[in-house]
Order: sequence, then C-alpha cells, then structure tokens
Amino acid sequence: MMYDFSDLKQIPLSEIWKHEANDFTPWLAENIHKLGDALKLDLELIDTEASVGDFSLDLLAQVKGRSIIVIIENQFNQTDHDHLGKLLTYAAGYDASIIVWISETIRDEHRQALEWLNQRTDTETQFFGIVLEIVKIDDSKPALNFKLVVFPNEWQKSKRQESSTNRSARGEKYRTYYQVLIDELVKQNFTRPRTPSSQNWFNFSSGINGVAYGVQFPRGNKILAYINITKELGENRIAIFNALEARKEEITAKFQNSLEWNRDQEVSLSAIAISRDGTIESSEDELKEIRKWHIQNLLKLKEVFQPEIERALETLISSEQEDSV
Repeated sequence: MMYDFSDLKQIPLSEIWKHEANDFTPWLAENIHKLGDALKLDLELIDTEASVGDFSLDLLAQVKGRSIIVIIENQFNQTDHDHLGKLLTYAAGYDASIIVWISETIRDEHRQALEWLNQRTDTETQFFGIVLEIVKIDDSKPALNFKLVVFPNEWQKSKRQESSTNRSARGEKYRTYYQVLIDELVKQNFTRPRTPSSQNWFNFSSGINGVAYGVQFPRGNKILAYINITKELGENRIAIFNALEARKEEITAKFQNSLEWNRDQEVSLSAIAISRDGTIESSEDELKEIRKWHIQNLLKLKEVFQPEIERALETLISSEQEDSV
C-alpha cells in the first residue's frame, strides 16, 4: 500500500512571537505548565524579569509545594556566550536548583558546557538545555515541542549529596527569617500575611502596579532593602526613575544611609537600594538586628518613595492627557 505523506515544516519562533522579551516570555509565563510537562515538574511562576543585580532573569519559578527554585532564560536563534554567563549569574543570585536554558538551537560548545555542569555540580542542581520547536504539517495549526537536548544524569550525581543538605538548610534559614519579618510588617500595616520563600530575596507589593519593595541577601557579606521599578510601568518606568533621581538630593537627605541608584535602560527593572553588612548565616542575635534594620528601612522607603512615585505618575498622566487634547 502506498501512502502520501506530508512534509513536516519547522517554523522560526519569530513567526509566532515577534519579539522574545515582549511576546514569547509573557506567553511562557502564562503557559509555564507546558514547560513543566516537558520537565515532568509541576511549576508555578514567581516573577518575570526578576532582578539579579544589574541584570534581569526572564522567568523565576518554583516547583509547586516544594522549596525548589527554577530559573528560566530564553533566547531566539542559537545560544551564545552572553546568555550562558547570565544563566550562571542568575543561578548564583537565586541559589537555584533547576536551571533551564531555552533556545531555537543549542550550539555544541554550550551543550557540552551544560553537560559538564551537570556532571560537576551537586545532586540537587540540575541544568536543562531545551530546543523549542514549532512545526506544521501542510496548512495545519502550528504545534509546539520542548525538546530536551541536555538534562541531568542522576546516576552521575548520586555520590554528591553533602552540598544539597547545606542548600536545604540555607533555604530553611531564609523561610524562618522571612516568616518573622512578614509577621512584624503585618503589625506595621506594611503588608498582608504572606507565605515565606526559601530564596535569598523577598518582595512586597506597594499597591502600585510595577513598584515593589523588598529585601535581599546577595552573595558576600551584604544585605539590601530596596524599591524596584519594573517593566509593568511600561514606557513610564524610566520616566518615573528620572523624576525620582531629579529629586535625589532631597530624597537622600531623609535617609541615614546612602542610597544606591541603579537605572538600567537595557533590562526591565530599575532599583534604589540601601545596604549594610550581614548574611543569613549570622548568629540569631545578629539576625534580630538585621531584621530590625530591614523593617526600619522598608518602612522608610515606603514613607519617602510612595508619595514621590504617586506624584510622578499623576504628572505623567496629566501630561499625556494634555498631549492627547
């Protein structure tokens, strides 16, 4: 018997999503369960364009019901060294257990690098290289396939358990710290009750879309209290930051510590932060002092910046309305 087979045609990602950051990443955020199906994990989204210093991670997620952090970095076309470096930076910044790199093509040298990392890292650190394929048969609807090119070999990792125990212990320290912090901030009417996380940062809603307050324990002997101004403000993000920076002298005078102003035109987040020495590994007495410092500065950040941002938004809205007349 003769069969008339159709040809399977691969479609460039840019024909489906015109822009990687503006179109594909939001789609993946809304459909993260599709990636989870490919990884055989129940994923839930934590944040998009999550900040790591001056950089911005595409998607931050976790395994539902478990304190396992998942970072996801996307790019169209083929993988490059720039994204590999960022991937490792994000993995360190969020103390991630699962690291996912999605691209149209994974170059051999990057496949080898991910495989080497899977062989050399601890048993709970897993690197995945995924080729995203869009295919059609004749005039059919396009079909999507997450093709796993690199994935961990659990047998190779079976003898390296010690550091995963340390990771779990550190995650529990974060959860314990944030739980007390949240409880204290609820009393101050700063936030509603929240579920603590196990990563090295925690954000609180400001009530303004695109603005969040937060705390972080970056690598090294340093802690942060900060305000983030994110892509949710759209084109107004940089305008808001500029309006705040124009009043930098008056704003800074209201704080005992100096402020770190970080505007970033390339990524989708700008931040203003206060820092001091400290780590999550500090003693209980030191952590009490750190928590007190975090509370004082979060309250101060909101007291000072909330009205400044609201005024800047009102000015922008009024200007836009005048221009439309």
